[in-house]
Amino acid sequence: MTKYYLCVVGDWGVGKSALTLQFTQNYFVEEYDPTIEDYFRKHMEIEGENCFFEVLDTSGAEEYINLFKRFTSVADGVLVLYSITSRNSFDLVTVCCEQIRKYKDSDHCPIMIVATKADLEDDRKVSQGEGMDLAKSLNCSFIETSAKSNLNVEQAFIVLARKINKSRLDKLNNNLNNRKTNKNHKNKSTCEIL
Repeated sequence: MTKYYLCVVGDWGVGKSALTLQFTQNYFVEEYDPTIEDYFRKHMEIEGENCFFEVLDTSGAEEYINLFKRFTSVADGVLVLYSITSRNSFDLVTVCCEQIRKYKDSDHCPIMIVATKADLEDDRKVSQGEGMDLAKSLNCSFIETSAKSNLNVEQAFIVLARKINKSRLDKLNNNLNNRKTNKNHKNKSTCEIL
């Protein structure tokens, strides 16, 4: 069974809990009582493989920044959310992605930028093109979702899981290549007889 430890982050009110609940419980909640953190779990099959997702739904409140550091530093991948109805939440995405990479000490952390509330097209403040351009500039994947209409919710998690699998495979290949290189250096003697 393949396991994924994911962290859902973003500004307050962008729909982190709604997206997480829709994915893990197939349930849309209009009002949610936010807490510092909530863990949700889901088993599902992806392309014939059993997968277990443990999803941490974080608070968007700034006073929990130390918890944010801890959560993102151990996550396999992170979903960074913004609402299409909030320019401010969109503007925070870049800072959030930079912090994640800093705390994980890696530029290769799989990150999915998720635009939420796609069902509120009449209230849109951020175009889909802006979201796609930002994701490209940050070397992240991008998807627009709606927890209310269940648009692309599962797909967001599946795409991130695939990115994590690729990242894991790349790390494994790099480790194998490094071992081969080290072994070759050890086998080559630099001893000379004069």
